[in-house]
Amino acid sequence: MNTEYEIKSVDELISIIGSPLDSAKEVEKDHLDELMTGFIARSPMVFLSTVDGDGLLDISPKGDAPGFVLVENEKTLYIPDRPGNKLIYGLKNILANRNVGMIFVVPKMRETLRVKGVAKISRDPELLKRLEAQGKPPLLCTTITVETCFFHCGTAMVRSRLWQPDTW
Repeated sequence: MNTEYEIKSVDELISIIGSPLDSAKEVEKDHLDELMTGFIARSPMVFLSTVDGDGLLDISPKGDAPGFVLVENEKTLYIPDRPGNKLIYGLKNILANRNVGMIFVVPKMRETLRVKGVAKISRDPELLKRLEAQGKPPLLCTTITVETCFFHCGTAMVRSRLWQPDTW
């Protein structure tokens, strides 16, 4: 890449992209509303972004039957951690840096739900029992305290044609 064309400041970036529309800024909330909790209930997949102690990012897909992420209330989410490859990058990252980001997807839906918050890891047996699937509790649970959330427009889904089987 020719460094002559590298964007190096927020002002330069805004001069090219423009400022956010007021309507776009108004969609961000500090809590989950009824539409958001309904979306999470229909979502079989969430991508969980974490940051390690050196500031490097990682994204881990989490999936199960729709509604596997439990909405406790407008500020609290529970994500079960089921047996997998045991790499535990995301869990180790949460121990180093509790800030997380998530993108929830629902098949055939253009919009996604973005959530940012603070995470902690629990092995509370009562909580794990509530997150049981097929008679088995998860090994651990990631508890997310929601700080900001909003529906993201479906432009990426439309452009990618992700939900159109004829493009696969």
